[in-house]
Amino acid sequence: MELKRVVVTGLGALTPIGNTTSEFWQNLIAGKSGAAPITHFDASLFKTQFACEVKGFNANDFIDRKEARKMDLFTQYAMVSSDEALADSGILASDPNHDRIGVIWGSGIGGLNTFQEEAKGYFASEGPPRLNPFFIPKMIADMAAGQISIKNNLRGPNYVTVSACASATNAIIDSFNIIRLGKADAIVTGGSEACVNEMGMGGFNALRALSTRNETPETASRPFDAERDGFVLGEGSGALILEEYDHAIKRGAKIYAEVIGGGMSGDAYHMTAPHPDGLGAKNTMMAAIEDAQINPEQIDYVNVHGTSTPLGDVAEVKAIEEVFGEHAFNLNISSTKSMTGHLLGAAGAIEALACILSVKEDIVPPTINNTTPDPALDEKLNFTFNKAEKRTVNIALSNTFGFGGHNTSIIVKKYTP
Repeated sequence: MELKRVVVTGLGALTPIGNTTSEFWQNLIAGKSGAAPITHFDASLFKTQFACEVKGFNANDFIDRKEARKMDLFTQYAMVSSDEALADSGILASDPNHDRIGVIWGSGIGGLNTFQEEAKGYFASEGPPRLNPFFIPKMIADMAAGQISIKNNLRGPNYVTVSACASATNAIIDSFNIIRLGKADAIVTGGSEACVNEMGMGGFNALRALSTRNETPETASRPFDAERDGFVLGEGSGALILEEYDHAIKRGAKIYAEVIGGGMSGDAYHMTAPHPDGLGAKNTMMAAIEDAQINPEQIDYVNVHGTSTPLGDVAEVKAIEEVFGEHAFNLNISSTKSMTGHLLGAAGAIEALACILSVKEDIVPPTINNTTPDPALDEKLNFTFNKAEKRTVNIALSNTFGFGGHNTSIIVKKYTP
């Protein structure tokens, strides 16, 4: 069968460096760090006392107070970014048939705040347990998709993908596939996460995964720098409206970019460490390139997973060198996590936005905080260190990898009719 074209017609963002898509993009290309001392709770006893928090957010500015109380923070974030993306696309007003508009969302952990607060209350109480009647529906990861659907009366495919830090990219790939197979006209997709709390910080500290650069948190996320010491936890949400091309054209939608390929693979290696040779990363990039029916040499920019961990950064670069060969030295490579931190299951959503806007605006956002070259990495590779770079970006690839060995890549291209 002939697969349908899939385009991006709406964007929404709620991130540590901007609470709208425009703010996010402007701060991204300006190289602004979102890292700062934690305000959500007293982190003075923790090894890591900083994170990339969403700033100035009040759910009641966007969501009815009564409804907001039924939502975990990760769902509130999802509602805000999806509202922006839907308004940006104009699809709800121009398409009355909501049977063919779905929601496929991603979250690696879901309602950790709700679980923590209910557990605190339970263990502090005496007598019969008293739990919030909304405890379970607030906590479960699929509720973000459910709430977006309920609010907007979207009756198409509806679910959440859970694959750790690859979750949002998995959601985008599923949305892409469902639309190009003709099973939906449009899908609200992306991801959200809200784990900057005691259990989130404590758990990742126990894994020794987080940077402990407490004196200068804004410099802590430093992918590919020789002095990197772990990732910086982030939170927030990103949303995309993916739409079948003819459907978008018929209603006169503006089009940001076209999604042309997606790849998925498993490391089959370790719970938390990447395959040392980047095997899974290589396989998922090759799968995405094959799916897009392009040559590796056609890709201009790779937004890497690039978490700022000693093992992960090196493994991903090995994979890039194998996939692209000599063309690796013509690529722009950057890790936007150097600014946003690592949004876990939502990372792939805001990094997809970065790729889409890079393709649209012909600007590659930087990898900030590079001061000491890593001798394990080829100095001829262009990591777009410290400053955004203007160049023609026709095609961009985004990588996201997750604990458990989950690997995903998506490819977007500049829109042409």
